Amino acid sequence: MSFVEFLILLIIAGICGSIGQAISGFSRGGCFLSIVIGFIGALIGMALANTLNLPEFFEFHAGDVAFPVIWSIIGAAIFVAIIGFMTRR
Repeated sequence: MSFVEFLILLIIAGICGSIGQAISGFSRGGCFLSIVIGFIGALIGMALANTLNLPEFFEFHAGDVAFPVIWSIIGAAIFVAIIGFMTRR
């Protein structure tokens, strides 16, 4: 994986994380946190898809790495909603 491909994956993860935060209605942090949430959302979303035997809707390919965009957004929304419920006063 080249440096440019890695930067593209970071940008896609940041976009997916920020969309997940917007869907859940709970937003904290900035761009770095959105990137982290995007990657965590991809892990949660793919685990959910594999558990329920669901197909991968849309993947972004950067070199030999595939990033599940739709499952990342769904997983990020679930993750941020759980964090939001745990931290709300």
